[in-house]
Amino acid sequence: MNNQMNLRIIYRAFCATDDTKQPLLQTIFIKKGNAMDLLNLTAVELGKEIKAGNATAVEAMEAVIAQIEKTEDNLNCYVTFDKETALANAKAADEAIKAGKLNGPLAGVPVAIKDNMCTKGMLTTCSSKILENFVPTFSSEAVIKLEEAGAVIIGKTNMDEFAMGSTTETSAYGVTKNPCNPEHVPGGSSGGSAAAVAANECFFALGSDTGGSIRQPASYCGVVGMKPTYGTVSRYGLIAYGSSLDQIGPLCKDVTDCATIMEIIASHDVKDSTSIKREDTDFTSALVDDVAGLKIGIPRDYFGEGLEPQVKEAVLNAAKQLEAKGAIVEEFDLSLVDYAIPTYYTIAAAEASSNLERFDGVKYGYRAKNYDGLHDMYKKTRSEGFGPEVKRRIMLGSFVLSSGYYDAYYLKALRVKALIKKAFDEAFAKYDVILGPVAPTTAPKLGSSLSDPIKMYLSDIYTISLNLAGLPGLSIPCGKDSAGLPIGVQLIGDCFKEKNLIRAGYALEQAQKGGVQ
Repeated sequence: MNNQMNLRIIYRAFCATDDTKQPLLQTIFIKKGNAMDLLNLTAVELGKEIKAGNATAVEAMEAVIAQIEKTEDNLNCYVTFDKETALANAKAADEAIKAGKLNGPLAGVPVAIKDNMCTKGMLTTCSSKILENFVPTFSSEAVIKLEEAGAVIIGKTNMDEFAMGSTTETSAYGVTKNPCNPEHVPGGSSGGSAAAVAANECFFALGSDTGGSIRQPASYCGVVGMKPTYGTVSRYGLIAYGSSLDQIGPLCKDVTDCATIMEIIASHDVKDSTSIKREDTDFTSALVDDVAGLKIGIPRDYFGEGLEPQVKEAVLNAAKQLEAKGAIVEEFDLSLVDYAIPTYYTIAAAEASSNLERFDGVKYGYRAKNYDGLHDMYKKTRSEGFGPEVKRRIMLGSFVLSSGYYDAYYLKALRVKALIKKAFDEAFAKYDVILGPVAPTTAPKLGSSLSDPIKMYLSDIYTISLNLAGLPGLSIPCGKDSAGLPIGVQLIGDCFKEKNLIRAGYALEQAQKGGVQ
C-alpha cells in the first residue's frame, strides 16, 4: 500500500473518532491536493473532496492535463483535447459549486467521452476520416446528463473506426496503446476511454458497447466497465453502428463509481424510441458487501477450448471469493454459445451497412476532392473516407441484406438471436447472476489481431450474446497473468437487474481489497 493511501486511511479513521479534528486533518493531509495525489482518487472520492472544499475542479483538471501531457504521446488515448476549454469549464463548475447550484456526487469531476457521442461545439469523428471535420450542433443525451450533474468534459477518446473493431487499431487517428504494457492493445472499440481511465488521463469515461466494446477493453486495461440493459441509457446523439445492439455505459476505477455514473446517465428519453422508463435506477443502493444467498451460475460452455489457463484460473478464483462470502455457485450448460458470433456479425453488419449510408460527403464530413459527377463523388468519398474494416463490414452487411440472401442469412440470424435470448431466460429462472470470462485471453500484442480479422472477431465470444439478448454486463478486474496484464471477470444479469451485478461486483471488489475501505 502506498504512502498516499496510508494517509487517506489514517485521515478517515481519525476523523471517524473525533469530528472536531476534521478541519485540521484536512489541512494536513488533503488540503488542495498537496499531500495526496488527486489522480489516485476515484471519481466519487474526488467529488467528495471538491464538495468539502479540499480540492477544486480546476485543480483536478490541471492534474489530468499534466498527466495527459506526460503520457499521451505514448498512449494516444484522445482524438480531441482542448486544454483551454476544459480549464474554462472547470472554472465555471467551481463557481456553480460555490454558489450552491451544483451539489451532485460528480460535480467538478473531469470526464472523457468516446468519440462516437455528439458533443455540441466539439469535434466528433468516430475516429474516421469521413467525419474529420464534423462539429455537432447538439450533444448526446448521456453527455447532457453528465454536464447537468456538473462533470467537466476533457475531450473525446480514440476508438475503433465507427466502433468496428476489438483493439482500437482501426482508428484513422492512430493506434491507442495499453497503459499496462504499451506493446499490447487496450481492447476496443472503447479502447481510448478504457486506456484513459487506466492511465489517469481522466477520472472516468463514457464508452459504447455493441458487442463487448466497454467490457472487453475494461478487462484488458484493468478497470471497471458496464453495459446496461438495452434501453436504459438514451442512444440519442450516439452515432449508430448496430442500432438494436448499441448501448452507452461507464468505464471507471471501481464499482462505486460505476453505480454512481449509472444513476446519472440512466433516464427515459422521448428522443430515443428504444428508451425505457425505469423506476429502479437507484443503483448506489446495491453497494452492499453482502452476497449471502445470491445464486451464481457458471456456464460450462465458457470454459472450453480457446480459454487461456491463467484467465480461467483467475475467473474461477473470483467465483470462489463470492462463494466464500455466502453466494451459491453452480455450474450449468448455456446453449447456443457457438452460434453467437456468426449471428452477431450478420445482424451488426446488416445494421451498419444501413446506418452508414448517410455518410456520403453531401451535407457534412469528408468529400473527395476530384470526381466526375454525383455518383463518382459518392463512390470516391466513401472509398477514401472509410477504412478497411468499415468497408469489410459494410460489404458483408449489404450482402446479407441483398435479394436472395436476406432469408438465408439475415432472417435466420434474427431467429437464432431469439433463441439465445430464450436460453438466457431459462438460465435466469435459476440464477441471479451468471459469471464467466470477459475474453479468452489477456490483451494481445499490437498488430496481431489486424493480421487475422477472424481471430479479432472470436475475441468477442463471451460478450456478444449479451448485446443480442439486451442484457446488462459488468466487467471488473480479478487478477493478472504472468506478464502482468489484467484479467477481467464478467458478471451477467437478467434484463433490468443491474443491481445484482453491482451487488456482486462490489462484494468481489471488497474481497480483493481484503476489507480495506
